[in-house]
Parts: sequence; C-alpha cells; structure tokens
Amino acid sequence: MEGIPQRPKHTAELLQEILQRTQALPNEGAVANYIPALAKVDPNHLGIAVAELDGKVHIAGDAQIPFSIQSISKIFGLTLAMERVGDQLWNRVRMEPSGHAFNSIVQLEWEHGIPRNPFINAGAIVVADTLVSHYSSSRAALTQFIRNLAQNPIIFVDEVVWESEREHGARNAALAYLMKSFNNIEANVVDVLDHYFYQCAISMSCVDLARSLGFLANRGVQPGTGEVICDPRSTRRINAMMSTSGMYDQSGEFAFTVGLPAKGGVGGGLVAVVPDYGVICAWSPKLNSYGNSYRGMFMIRQVAEELGLSVYS
Repeated sequence: MEGIPQRPKHTAELLQEILQRTQALPNEGAVANYIPALAKVDPNHLGIAVAELDGKVHIAGDAQIPFSIQSISKIFGLTLAMERVGDQLWNRVRMEPSGHAFNSIVQLEWEHGIPRNPFINAGAIVVADTLVSHYSSSRAALTQFIRNLAQNPIIFVDEVVWESEREHGARNAALAYLMKSFNNIEANVVDVLDHYFYQCAISMSCVDLARSLGFLANRGVQPGTGEVICDPRSTRRINAMMSTSGMYDQSGEFAFTVGLPAKGGVGGGLVAVVPDYGVICAWSPKLNSYGNSYRGMFMIRQVAEELGLSVYS
C-alpha cells in the first residue's frame, strides 16, 4: 500500500504500550455464553500480534495462546470455496452487507434462501456446503489448508467447543434447513452443519492467525513460502467483503474509525489486513453488543492510528 509512513523502529515496544493502555480500560462486554464452552474462557486474556510481509512477527500479551477462532474461520472456508468453484459461488450467496444480525432467519426467508454475504452464518453455511460437496473430506482439507498457511502443523480443533457448538446449534440448523427448502444446500444438512461447527471450533493463536492470512496483504501470495493461494482478483474481493461485512453490523463504524478490512469472531479474536504491510490479530474474549471483541477493536484501532495504516488514507 502506497503512503505507509515509516514504522517505529521497535514495533514490539509499541504493542507493549498499547497492551498497557488496553489493560487500563474497563473490561467491558461479556463472553459468548450462548456456546457454553466459550462461556468458560478466562475473560481477562489479552493479546496482540503483527505479522509483517518480510517475516517479522511482533507480539504482546497472550498472543501465543490458542483460542477458538469461530467466525474468523469463514475467511479460510471462503478462500477454499472461491478457488474450487470460482464465480459459480456467487449464484448461491451474495456480496452485500446484511443490515441484520449475523444469524438472522427473517432476511433469509425474504430473499428466498440466498444469504446476503459469506460472512453471516447463513452465507458461511452455503460455503461449508460447497466444501462438503467438492472435497472427499472437507474437514481434513480445511485443517490442512490452515496448518500450511500458518506454518504450524499442530493447529487443532477443540473437540469440547465442537461438541458444544453441535449441542447448541439449533438456530444454525434452522438456517440450513430453510436454505435446503429453497434448494440452496446440496449436501446432507447434517454433514454441512458438522463441517461448519468444526471449522468454528478450530483453535489458533494471534500469531497463527496473523501469519496465516498474510496472502490477503500480498495479492494472494503467501509470505515466506511464495505459494499462490489465490489470484489478485480473489484477494481484492475477499478484502472488500471483509471491509463491508466482516464486522457484522459494526462494519461501517470499523471502516470509519480504523479503515482496514477485518473479521471478528465470538471467541474474541479479531484480524485486520493491511495491504502491502501485513496482518494484525488481537484477542480479548469479552464482546460488545455486535459480537465483536471490545478490547480487540481498541487495540487494532490504536495500532492503525499509530502507524497510519488506514487503506483510506
């Protein structure tokens, strides 16, 4: 990205300062208690990592502790699906902000089973259906894809969270069966939901996530390995959808105040992509009313302001 000012000589020191500022804030919000396994997470965890395209990774706080990535997994699923089926995907899911809650059923009924975008739950379930329908073992394919991106072979699925997701996934099941009634789910609904809950239960650290998404800051080429993950056109599209829909109904506010493509998850993780620079990942389990990490948003906003990273500069 052109116009990025010279970054501080000691980015790690800046992250430590930001961590201290964040710790001084009231720890507002609440953990995602509608998934019982997530309700048990220590709400005081706080971490941040910045992975630059040249391979440098700067961290502060709990940046190396794995947590449930939840909806951040939708980025990985979308990337695989786009590469597997191409533009056919957009016949089944649109690319517009929803203006409704991420698990809204009403809008899906109005629009005849076509989700507004791949980052709300219904859209991600369509993406999961695409993967289940086009891979002999979609869960293994997604896990290996993520491990390769993060260069971490021990990334795992938290089976306690996975089981908790399945036991308390009635609303997601309702979305899937409604789309099935409109012929927008091809595979067996149980298999699709199992994949969707599985991907949400993947555990990664801030360092893992920041490293794994470097290709989105590098025109589709994964830093370090040089592997082409997707073409520049697909990279632009994923970043654009993160900008408009990645933070749910808070996407406009995040674009206004931070100015970076981003995606949050109810596990408290939050990633932001800085084209031609790198990826920022923050983690703090307590969420605001939109389902985004309260302190995570503060930390990423601080990094973006200090380094002048907005893509709208």
